[in-house]
Amino acid sequence: QVQLVESGGGLVQAGGSLRLSCAASGRPLSTYSMGWFRQAPGKEREFVAGITRTGGNTAYADSVKGRFTISRDNAKNTVYLEMNSLKPEDSAEYYCAATVLWSVYSVAKQYAYWGQGTQVTVSS
Repeated sequence: QVQLVESGGGLVQAGGSLRLSCAASGRPLSTYSMGWFRQAPGKEREFVAGITRTGGNTAYADSVKGRFTISRDNAKNTVYLEMNSLKPEDSAEYYCAATVLWSVYSVAKQYAYWGQGTQVTVSS
């Protein structure tokens, strides 16, 4: 099975940018469609963005459309989340997740494999 490790989180001012990375090991990343989710304290985990195995299709939560971009480099076994124009409400623990299913899914239970998360804090 695949192991996922996120990195790139941190503290940034509102309006700033961050790039999250999710490195996969154990199995080729090309085996999986991938998603990014986030969870703020006291809130449920929510879908942020997803990408199919080859990168041909992507999907975004309405709250991040136009600001976040998901991409992948299967040769490097890495998925990225470029986050621009960050807002305080984007503050959360961000998780990458993998599914053997072919499409992009916004429901967390469709993903079998999860990383440990990386914290993003946006100050106002």
